[in-house]
Amino acid sequence: MKIFNSRQAVHNYLNELRASGKSIGFVPTMGALHDGHLSMIKLAKQKADVIVCSIFVNPTQFNDKKDLENYPRPVEDDIRKLEKVKCHVLFIPTVNEMYNSAEKWTIELGNLDKILEGKIRPGHYQGVTQIVKKLFDTINPHYAFFGQKDYQQFMVISYMVKKLFVKIKLVLCPIIRETDGLAMSSRNIYLSPNDRKNALALFKALNKVKEHFKTKAILQIKKEVESYLKAAPGIEIEYFEIFNANSFAVTSSKRPASLIALVAAKVGSIRIIDNMILK
Repeated sequence: MKIFNSRQAVHNYLNELRASGKSIGFVPTMGALHDGHLSMIKLAKQKADVIVCSIFVNPTQFNDKKDLENYPRPVEDDIRKLEKVKCHVLFIPTVNEMYNSAEKWTIELGNLDKILEGKIRPGHYQGVTQIVKKLFDTINPHYAFFGQKDYQQFMVISYMVKKLFVKIKLVLCPIIRETDGLAMSSRNIYLSPNDRKNALALFKALNKVKEHFKTKAILQIKKEVESYLKAAPGIEIEYFEIFNANSFAVTSSKRPASLIALVAAKVGSIRIIDNMILK
């Protein structure tokens, strides 16, 4: 695996591979890699010739400086994991490599940065789009892979790609779960044993949606699931919604071809998000 810290160096290297007819698949991450990230590398290898992973803890998407400081950075362990799954290229830039102090970024995102995660974390998606566009310009991939767990982020990046006419095919990768159902996340290591147990209420809530989807109205399902989460020990619910998966708008109709149930809650001091696509 080749490791680059310079934008120009990795750009030049990958451009040579593109010119030779190789397709490039890109998996952007903030590190602290787990099996969810590695599954995206494996999926990328089925679609592209050269797989690039980036590790960059992006400061512009954090609302809380303490959260940024505390974000896990086990870089050596991440490198070992990427080598094990035979990732071809790793890009690990510094903040100074990606940003200069004078630059500004604003992109209109419709309503996507004003609801759910966007409402709870103002400015978060401006930071996400800012760094993803920089990474896209640097890597210039044919395919870019993003996890379903951050579904709203995927919708935001899809919106940006269309708006800015970026010629990259985005691929949504399924959620990878622990054996008990908890969605894998870099932040799960911060859950106490008791919080870890309580966090399973989110997956159980999504399964309740799936279980009752054919027999109950959406508004009834929402009411029952919200009651379940409010009664669950150690859970401070932030939102539970059922959206049209394509328009990312709230719906009470089962008519759309694809719906998605989304949930976010604080478990102890840790925020957990999860979702489930409903056909």
